[in-house]
Amino acid sequence: MKKKKARWIIRTHLFRKGEYECSACGWLTIAPYRICPNCGAVMKGSEADTTWMDEMEEYDAISGE
Repeated sequence: MKKKKARWIIRTHLFRKGEYECSACGWLTIAPYRICPNCGAVMKGSEADTTWMDEMEEYDAISGE
């Protein structure tokens, strides 16, 4: 049986520690692994997620900047 492949999606946040999300199953962790402990997918790299910019826009709107 062939193992599935996935990537870590790097989730960066403004006011809390970043996390990694498995692109195959959505499992979250604070450190990347070679194999996802939740679904067993073999990780083939990572990609950045830029939703932290949305958090920054919300903060700017609240602070009036």
